[in-house]
Amino acid sequence: MNGDAGQAIAVDAPPIKRGAVAFIFVTILLDMLALGVIMPILPKLVESFVGNDTAQAARIFGVFGTAWALMQFVFSPVLGALSDRFGRRPVVLLSNFGLAADYVLMALAPSLLWLFVGRVISGITSASISTAFAYIADVTPPERRAAVFGKIGAAFGAGFVFGPALGGLLGDIDPRLPFWAAAALSFANAVYGLLVLPESLSAEKRAPFRWRSANPIGALNLLRSNAVLAGLSVVNFIAQVAHVVLPSTYVLYATYRYGWDSKIVGLTLAMVGICAMVVQGLAIGPIVRAFGERKALLLGLSCGAIGFVIFGSAPTGPLSWLGIPVMSLWGVSGAAIQSLMTRLVAPDQQGQLQGANSSVQSVSQLVGPFLFTLTFAYFIGGGAPLHLPGAPFLLAAVLMVLSLAIAMRTLAGTSSET
Repeated sequence: MNGDAGQAIAVDAPPIKRGAVAFIFVTILLDMLALGVIMPILPKLVESFVGNDTAQAARIFGVFGTAWALMQFVFSPVLGALSDRFGRRPVVLLSNFGLAADYVLMALAPSLLWLFVGRVISGITSASISTAFAYIADVTPPERRAAVFGKIGAAFGAGFVFGPALGGLLGDIDPRLPFWAAAALSFANAVYGLLVLPESLSAEKRAPFRWRSANPIGALNLLRSNAVLAGLSVVNFIAQVAHVVLPSTYVLYATYRYGWDSKIVGLTLAMVGICAMVVQGLAIGPIVRAFGERKALLLGLSCGAIGFVIFGSAPTGPLSWLGIPVMSLWGVSGAAIQSLMTRLVAPDQQGQLQGANSSVQSVSQLVGPFLFTLTFAYFIGGGAPLHLPGAPFLLAAVLMVLSLAIAMRTLAGTSSET
């Protein structure tokens, strides 16, 4: 561990500001709600531009998703570095106003080109989530960060549970209405922040903006500056790749293997979101206090591996539901690893750290869909050595075991405070 950085954070971190943390929670909740609201309708809107050709729409929508993830990869470290230089508040607020304007653009988009431009802008402005996490690191003492990161993580779950449901209802009225709703949510959040959000990074703790650290490759160099930080970054990347199996193949898998209709799939995903919210919001704090961050990280990774094995091997749909509460405990590892990593860098590097982490996640979103969808297609095809629809989830379980092994090795020589 970088002892000096850890001590500086422990000494200099201001006492937790509940109002500021509440705003960041609401910021991420509304951001995720806005993203979730357009999820059910955006593919349909793309389809309407190509004469309802579903295959063509699927290919175009894949390009949209790749462009969004690429913008996250490029701009997360840029916004993180800007927040280290100018403070968290202006970056968060400008991003919220920009996201609102972007949803208006997509609501009015007269062609696929304009809709694509909107997705690119959305990828850029949504990259401010890394700044929101840096804000939490600024205002929360190290020993409480895991619990607070967990509560912030609950906002992600809530947004993706309620957002698609709201978007589906609004989309039935008018296919452009979800975009107007997303714009209103983002604009309301920006105004709210303009009125109540204080700055969390004092002027004396700010760092100069340097392009060599603000670009994705330069930001990733920070993750290599410390052996423990590098190891945790690898753990985080592998786990993030494994996570992609859920959004990329779960609907196809459940429909193919269990014969579920969209209603059962939707209710199951809602159950996943609710369990994740419960763990993130209520369980992480007590678990981290009871076991410490290192053991909490290992526990979470283990539960993720077991959950994937259940998903991939359950012969019936109801048996697969047993994996949901087990899988939800994986959320403990995300909060624990975030907290551990923030202890390893100085206060003026928190934005850069979160930007680098977001870039790592973006790379996983670029790699994961191809890995798991091709695995699924191969093992349900005629050329496979055995018919194994659950292969993508078993592969994800292997990745989780690998990340667990690397985490154990990385943390073996560290102190209990790391």
